[in-house]
Parts: sequence; structure tokens; C-alpha cells
Amino acid sequence: MKKYVIGVDGGNTKTDYFLFDTAGNFVDYIKDGTCSHEHVGYENAEKILNARIDELAARNNIKRPDIETGAFGLAGIDIKPQLREFIGIMDRMGFKKYAVDNDSFLGIIAGTSKGFGICSINGTGTVAGGIDPRGNRRQTGGIGALTSDDAGGGYIAQLGARLVYDSFFRCGDPTVMAAPVFKMLKITDPEDLMQAFSEQQDKLYSTEMTRIVFKAAHKKDGPALEALGAAAKQLAKTSAGCVKSLDFGGEAEIEVVLAGSVWVKADSPALFELYKKYMSELLPGKILKYNILHVPPATGAVLWAISLTGADPFQGPVRQKVIKSVEERLK
Repeated sequence: MKKYVIGVDGGNTKTDYFLFDTAGNFVDYIKDGTCSHEHVGYENAEKILNARIDELAARNNIKRPDIETGAFGLAGIDIKPQLREFIGIMDRMGFKKYAVDNDSFLGIIAGTSKGFGICSINGTGTVAGGIDPRGNRRQTGGIGALTSDDAGGGYIAQLGARLVYDSFFRCGDPTVMAAPVFKMLKITDPEDLMQAFSEQQDKLYSTEMTRIVFKAAHKKDGPALEALGAAAKQLAKTSAGCVKSLDFGGEAEIEVVLAGSVWVKADSPALFELYKKYMSELLPGKILKYNILHVPPATGAVLWAISLTGADPFQGPVRQKVIKSVEERLK
């Protein structure tokens, strides 16, 4: 009898649910809103996960026992009590075998050649995850300023806006960011800057503001490069700390996957170049191979679920078959 696996990538805004068979063949897919407990609570998260998996099973005429394994990468699983809550949810869902953890681990499985390495996520926020060759996992960062998560798009945007203010009122260097920031805020006089900052704070954390910083850095603007340098240093410290807390001793090189909108859609390579510089300083002697994740992280959830059946999804055609299927559904 044919058996199946479930792979789930649950973010803060959307969740991708994939049903594959154990040979890596696509069966079905559902895209839904968030199932993060940070947005809907644990009880509702469990209801949502059950409903979507039941929907996949019903419309493909299969039963829960036909689903051999499930892998769930979920945003907001940052500490042990949160993980324990979701382990309880998985146990009640009745999977024979399952894996559940922070979504940062999906990037490693989707974006490395062997299923282990480091993933730096840099989107609205930032976190790093690591898996070593022995399967040990480590998450660093992910809960805000207290763990020095000073890197995500929101942080870069805020720092860029601050440096524009500094250029006028706090002895800061002139910056080409000023003109596009004034245009974004619909002001022309620096005297109106504080009022605009007070009344339009949402714009100061926006993707538009983040892109202003990157475009200015591409023009070698000093304050913009300062902002990206500060972010790059924190990203590198988080990633390098993840490497040092795991065991990659026997590996000739360590794969570093870069995922999230800020890494993938950057208007300038400046952040990446500064990050690589700091990584080399923090990990002297290590050979690091970088890969910007252009495949959907949900690919990692499916491959992880297949690996739980005892198969090796990194051998043979399975990995590419899964990647192609997921890419086609998430275009």
C-alpha cells in the first residue's frame, strides 16, 4: 500500500502544506494563513493544522494512518516550552513519526547538498539555525533585542531612518538617503522630520525604507554602509555562534544558507559582502560555502519528512524531484 508524508512550512503570515508519497512524488498542496501560536494561540494552531491535514487526506481518499511521517517547520518555536507544546500537538495528531521545530531548519535541508549546515534567515526579523552531521540542532537568536537580533528588514529600515535624522540634527554625516526618505514621508523641510517620524512610524519600518538603505549602500553612501555593517556584524555573530555550538569538526567545508526576503531580494551585495567578512573573522580557518536560498523553504519540510521514513532524500533523483514539484506550486 502506498504511504505518504506531510511537509509543512508555517510562517507568520502564511502556511504551506504539502502531501507527497514516500518516493518523493507530489500528491497535493494547500496554501493557508498562519498557524503560528504567536498569532492564533496553541489551541487554534492545533485546530488549524488538523483541519488542513484532514482536508488533504479527504480529497485524496486517504486516512491518517496512511501518512507515514510529518515534518513541521513553524515560526515562533524559539524556546523549549514552545517546542513542548507542539510536541504535545503532534502526539495528539497521531503521526507515527514526526519532526517539529523552528522554521529556520527548513532552509538547511532545502538549501544544502547533504542536509546539514547553517541557515541565516533575514526577513522582517532574523534568526539562525544549524544542523551538524550528527543531526544535532541549534537555534540562535529569534526573540528580539535581548538576543541581539539586530539585522532584519525592520531593524535596517529603522537604523537608516535614524541616520538620516542624525545627518541633520546629531552631527551625523550627510547621506543620499535623505532625499528618498523625505519623498516617502512627503516632506521637504528637515524641521518637519521629527513630526513625520512621530506620525508615520509604520513607514520607518517598511520594505520601502529598507530598500532606500540598500540602494544608498550600492552608491557607496557612508551612513547606509554603516547601517548594513551593523546588521552584518550581528548576523555573522549569530551564525558563527551557531557553528561553534555544534560539531562540524570532520567537515572540509560548512554550507551557509541565506534565506528570507532581505537576503534574497537585496538591491545591493553590500550586506552579503560585509557578512562574509565578519564570518571569516569569527571563524578563522573555516571554509564556508554560501548559498542564497532560491527554492521554497517548504522543500525542506518535505525532504525532512521523507528522511524520517528511513530513506535518504539527498541520494538519487528524489531531492530534485521534490524541489521541482514545490517550485511549480509556489511560483
